[in-house]
Amino acid sequence: MSDRRVRVRFAPSPTGYLHIGGVRTALYNYLFAKKHGGDFLLRVEDTDQTRFVPGAEDYIMEALNWLGINPVESPLHGGPHTPYRQSERKPMYRAYADQLIANDYAYYAFDTPEELDEMRKRLEAAKVASPQYNAITRNSMKNSLTLPEDEVKRRLEAGDPYVIRIKLPRQEEVRFHDIIRGWIVVHTQNMDDKVLFKSDGMPTYHLANVVDDYLMQITHVIRGEEWLPSAPLHVMLYRYFGWESVMPEFAHLPLLLKPDGNGKLSKRDGDRLGFPVAPLNWKDPNSGETTSGYREKGYYPEAVLNFLALLGWNPGTTQEIFSLDQLVEAFSLDRVSKSGAKFDFEKAKWFNHQYLLMRSDEELAEQFMPLLHEAGFNKPMEYVKIVTGLVKERANFVHDFLEHSRFFFEGPKTYDEATLRKKWKPETQGIMQGWRDLLSQTDDYSAQNLEAALKAYLESINVGIGQVLQAFRIMITGVGAGPSMFEVCSLIGKEEVVSRFDSALSFTSSL
Repeated sequence: MSDRRVRVRFAPSPTGYLHIGGVRTALYNYLFAKKHGGDFLLRVEDTDQTRFVPGAEDYIMEALNWLGINPVESPLHGGPHTPYRQSERKPMYRAYADQLIANDYAYYAFDTPEELDEMRKRLEAAKVASPQYNAITRNSMKNSLTLPEDEVKRRLEAGDPYVIRIKLPRQEEVRFHDIIRGWIVVHTQNMDDKVLFKSDGMPTYHLANVVDDYLMQITHVIRGEEWLPSAPLHVMLYRYFGWESVMPEFAHLPLLLKPDGNGKLSKRDGDRLGFPVAPLNWKDPNSGETTSGYREKGYYPEAVLNFLALLGWNPGTTQEIFSLDQLVEAFSLDRVSKSGAKFDFEKAKWFNHQYLLMRSDEELAEQFMPLLHEAGFNKPMEYVKIVTGLVKERANFVHDFLEHSRFFFEGPKTYDEATLRKKWKPETQGIMQGWRDLLSQTDDYSAQNLEAALKAYLESINVGIGQVLQAFRIMITGVGAGPSMFEVCSLIGKEEVVSRFDSALSFTSSL
């Protein structure tokens, strides 16, 4: 690594919601910058105005803020290299395109869409595997390399539509080192003369991103694998501009794959399998279609970051739970995999469960309270705090609490009859009646005393606790599993326990 201050950028396009794969790219950039005491930038690459979606830029910044991986420079935060939107940097790109033309590294191309289509068809008919505008085909097209100089001048002065294309050598080897993938070699005969400047006066991604990375002093370009085919072109641009000595190091991250490992993870996979592929809910302003987000599904941001960090990166230990500071300390691009990472949604839930357990009962109760009020239950905070402590082991999300704790707030409306019948024997009704009577005469409703009382009662009638405990649970809560029944009874209190027992005994008399 050079002795320059580390500077990395996350450079999304504002074309809709931020895919979870993009979030991982942002995270890895953030971790790398922090690890090396450098800067993490956000640059909005909106050169393609036809794909611009209102609200997308704000969404991206809100998502990064929710996750706690805020850039130090961005359209929102400003910085020494403003502006951070490429559309606002538009005037500066033309000069760089002109510089390439002046040095014979680029040329004007006046071909119409129909002529380009005709060229592709001609090459396809000649069985050319991948038709492209390159060092061979450009010689038969309408550009400043084939047209007379005076005609080129006339067309430019007349305002004829044109693009500026890079002029690649016919046979040359492009070599560059990728931190994750090692040395990569591509021959220019397999590359095409990409458009650098469009007829609408905007640069393409290729020109704008190289110029901006240079001007913003970016030292490392950490981006998705889908940009790997573009990297040789970017290397050539650094060479043509004379910037090779400050060319950033490249690291192309592995793809996030579908849960079955077959192909890149898409929004359709999330819709089909029922999990989010976006950090926050997103409503498309054009289609009205809503994409669900991790935040609204009840995920903690720390859990999402921890989960994503391990999709493609291996810390080299068995540790799975990392705080953001710990991730910064442990992270290394050397340990990022070359192969794609399967998206395991069950693991994402497991991570959220771990982070839920780290929170205090009081914090969980505060998060649970609005859901209780919405369901029509009104209990004091101290009561709810005890409930959260008893049920949190069974919950992945705060919104799971009500499902696992409803019996703390109201008596059962139904009973798990199938399980109850398995446990019910002719003598069970009498045993339960006796236990109910004992509970009605007991004043000490501590969990410890209730457990001792049940054991003593069953011992006196020579019955094992396994014969009655689940039936007892179902009669009081309606369900066959949950926290300690003695803790449940202690919390809901004597009057409620006896009342529920009487209702249940009425029901079980017909079993």
